[in-house]
Amino acid sequence: MQQADVVLSLEGITKRFGKLVANDGLDLSLARGEILALLGENGAGKTTLMNILFGHYVQDAGMVRAADQAGALQTLPSGSPGAALDAGIGMVHQHFTLAENLTGLDNIRLGTEPLLALGGRRAAARKKVQQIIAESGLEVDLDRRVASLTVGEKQRIEILKALYRDVRVLILDEPTAVLTPQEADGLFVVLRRLAENGLGVIFISHKLGEVLAVSHRIMVLRAGRKAGELVTADADRRAIADLMVGKAVAEVSRTAASPGKTLLEFDDVHLRQSSNRQSLRGVSFALRAGEIVGLAGVSGNGQAGIAALISGLSVPDQGALRLYGKPVTQSDPRTLVAAGVARMPEDRQHDGVVGTMSVADNIAIEEIRADGFSRFGLLDRKAMRTRASSAITDYDIRCPGPEAEARLLSGGNVQKLILARVLERAPRVILANQPTRGLDVGAQSEIHRRIIAARDRGAAVLVISEDLDELFALADRFLVIHAGEVSEADPSSALDRGTVGLLMAGQSGNVAVSV
Repeated sequence: MQQADVVLSLEGITKRFGKLVANDGLDLSLARGEILALLGENGAGKTTLMNILFGHYVQDAGMVRAADQAGALQTLPSGSPGAALDAGIGMVHQHFTLAENLTGLDNIRLGTEPLLALGGRRAAARKKVQQIIAESGLEVDLDRRVASLTVGEKQRIEILKALYRDVRVLILDEPTAVLTPQEADGLFVVLRRLAENGLGVIFISHKLGEVLAVSHRIMVLRAGRKAGELVTADADRRAIADLMVGKAVAEVSRTAASPGKTLLEFDDVHLRQSSNRQSLRGVSFALRAGEIVGLAGVSGNGQAGIAALISGLSVPDQGALRLYGKPVTQSDPRTLVAAGVARMPEDRQHDGVVGTMSVADNIAIEEIRADGFSRFGLLDRKAMRTRASSAITDYDIRCPGPEAEARLLSGGNVQKLILARVLERAPRVILANQPTRGLDVGAQSEIHRRIIAARDRGAAVLVISEDLDELFALADRFLVIHAGEVSEADPSSALDRGTVGLLMAGQSGNVAVSV
């Protein structure tokens, strides 16, 4: 890499939080026209490094330098987000930061100029955005309110916002988390075109297939240090995964399912829309013992309603939900738990644990009145600590011990805690809602192995995920949800990602049931 080509340079970045060294002497460089994939396990230091780059954190040592308009590298002041923006560094976050009541054009202009500006200033803004669209291929209707746009169109507005500020470096954090396969492919086309026009791109993702598809170079962090760099053309999934975790990652094997009797059935289920879920319209499917069913769909199409019904938080407004052949007519999570239904919630931090309670408390929380944890109306703390200690060992929950507060655990370790709570009860029906979202490849592999083992013991499992790679790794049968309706088709059809992606986008087609 020639010095004149470098648009961003991080040199010797070190950041400590007490005794924890989050970044340890990290170096990173990015060239004009390069797409650099930044990978690492949860807790490897990626987020800290990006927060230092944007001035949200102040590093203990090292410097950040960015190229000016003439191409000369200039040192940025620490702890100054404004300096990063002025230096031409932009970021598209995983969760969009758009004003949905405004048009696409007004969202792009937001924060750079008065929105009430009329006449020449607004016309000039539109002309500039249209030129960016022509050069990048980011086609979108600028006059529609953002609330009416698809997820893919909203992401295009986010990227246009950054390009409107004349950025020279664009950072994308898990950019395909809520996109269909077709939308993700379209994004990759745009990124390649932007790179060809000279933009430097940092691509943060846990999806190794995407990294291999779009990047030029891969940098892997582990425990706050640079574990290595790879030229993408010379890399493969195994090499990247092994570099991320520091050891060989075991491949998860899945044998053919042997489905048994129906344990849970949706029969023409309708559910009205509420503040925290989309409606369901005539949903019918069954979960059978010894089978994993994958539910694919873009977020917000009714998955929350299905999860609420299985969790005992809702009952159908019309139609029937039957557990072991008997209708469920009351919202009663405790009764469903006692009947052998377990859930891994979508939001593990908000719905999965009580952050201020201990690991031991959180593992026992759904069985707090059971004989194993309660005697004569009093909690058996010793039994709770013993169960927690066993779970910490068996599920590799990395924490100081059973009395550690759950809020101090990383996302991956919180998910392992929930997995231990779910599986140690040997449930008959399991809801796994986004079971590995945001987790590194090592944690994903372990959670997938545990879910498949539960199926092999005879559990009926529903996996709700927006990650098609995860569903293809786990599912014996596919469902696709769009606008509150579920599609399930001829098992003799050949299943492919393109067909599933079309159904996720609401287009007609046949999707196979079997994998």
